[in-house]
Amino acid sequence: MSRFTGPRLRVMRGLGVDLPGLSRKSTESRPNPPGQHGAKATRRRRSDFSIKLGEKQKLRFNYGVTERQLRRLMLDARKSDGPTGNYLLELLERRLDNVVFRAGFAPTILAARQLVSHRHVRVNGRIVNIPSVRVKVGDEISIKPESVNLPIVAGTLQDMPLSRPEWLSWNEETHTAKLAHVPAAEDVPFPIDAQQVVEYYSNRL
Repeated sequence: MSRFTGPRLRVMRGLGVDLPGLSRKSTESRPNPPGQHGAKATRRRRSDFSIKLGEKQKLRFNYGVTERQLRRLMLDARKSDGPTGNYLLELLERRLDNVVFRAGFAPTILAARQLVSHRHVRVNGRIVNIPSVRVKVGDEISIKPESVNLPIVAGTLQDMPLSRPEWLSWNEETHTAKLAHVPAAEDVPFPIDAQQVVEYYSNRL
């Protein structure tokens, strides 16, 4: 399944939640699902499958991962000693494109992925152009000096969509973010029930 390139606000209205990694827009003014019967849809009782699918889709759309990538992450998460759902969220938050977004270099994860792919991002002083790289504790993430003045970077640093999480330490002088410790499940910037995602994949992997 390829990455979604359609109307982002429509997706968030369908899922009933703002996804900061997908768009800076908000569903506040139009909280109902899209379509002429959207208001009625909010009153229907959702099936267990619909709930599980919705939670899974929140992760897929916010972090901009394909179904195949999310399945691989789930397989990795199953190998952890702790709760599978919490470790899945940690793996998603540690993706380089998400760290670039949470550090304030890009307005969305989609924009952060472009910065990484176009070789504007450095990890520990070396250019890395693979958005899915997992950032480790102690890694330093920065933008190339000549890229700091890019409109998308400079504009986001001045008007960040989210405040920086406490698991990222920030150096204002060098515009460098450092992974202070691994993110926790509660650090995800939108409501998510990871256990529902685990149950969704329980008989699909």
